[in-house]
Amino acid sequence: MQAWQVHENGEPSKVMRLAEVEQPVPGEGQVLLKVRAANINFPDALLCRGQYQVKPPLPFTPGLEICAETEDGRRVIATPALPHGGLAEYAVADAAAVLPAPEALDDAEAAALHIGYQTGWFGLHRRAALQAGETLLVHAAAGGVGTAAVQLGKAAGATVIGVVGGADKAAVAREQGCDLVIDRRSEDVVAAVKEATGGRGVDVVYDPVGGQAYTQSTKVVAFEGRIVVVGFASGTIPSPALNHALVKNYSILGLHWGLYNTKNPQLIRHCHEQLTELAARGAVKPLVSERVAPPAAADAVQRVADGVTIGRIAVLAGAGAAV
Repeated sequence: MQAWQVHENGEPSKVMRLAEVEQPVPGEGQVLLKVRAANINFPDALLCRGQYQVKPPLPFTPGLEICAETEDGRRVIATPALPHGGLAEYAVADAAAVLPAPEALDDAEAAALHIGYQTGWFGLHRRAALQAGETLLVHAAAGGVGTAAVQLGKAAGATVIGVVGGADKAAVAREQGCDLVIDRRSEDVVAAVKEATGGRGVDVVYDPVGGQAYTQSTKVVAFEGRIVVVGFASGTIPSPALNHALVKNYSILGLHWGLYNTKNPQLIRHCHEQLTELAARGAVKPLVSERVAPPAAADAVQRVADGVTIGRIAVLAGAGAAV
């Protein structure tokens, strides 16, 4: 079969190679899956660079979330078990982690309703306990992780403020439901949030960026607000001033979604049921900005790594993909 493989760590466009390899053999408790669509995530870039918390042995195939078909013909979504990732014709996954694909979504959308939306649901509901009527600020609101959080925030009845970089991304964030969009390239984020909230600040901040975005978050979070730390797409991991958290009475909440797979896998299934219901009634719908053929996968991962994409890019099996 054909699969993208990484033989050495580095930038995706330089280290990912399309190769003919042996079809993977499932281990105990695993299943073989025929990939229908693989969604590109920022962690795929980190895997290529050797910077992800999980470091599979070289060579490995990236691709952390897929819509696939089981050997008995069921349409499912899954997180492949590395080193046999989803950017290939076939992948393997732990049988216990395979979930039914939502009927309301096509293959590309279904693949995208997994890590980003599960992370958003756990972050906003499980960790931050977002309530209807509260105000949510989402950094990188036009990206794959950000658009998921925006949609979930609106579905929960929150007022959503999105922070983006550039006019094109601002337009996307508005289309996804943001009540207010702030372009960090042309506006003062802190001043704009304080003006919009009458100086009170926001109840919940969803931050997949880190760096300066986190610093801004501490300045705009309200009394008893919650900052959910999801990742560090900026490349800079902040060092929180805990005396500041004490003075303002806000919480800093970490979220590593993957831990729930081992610590409380039943919550993963419960979350998937909630997301499937939201998708069925149109409250959430993954923004898939591009559907590309397998030969374009390395370029897609590189563009996600460079932060120039909007929503999600899906790699579709077969020749039916169109850019």
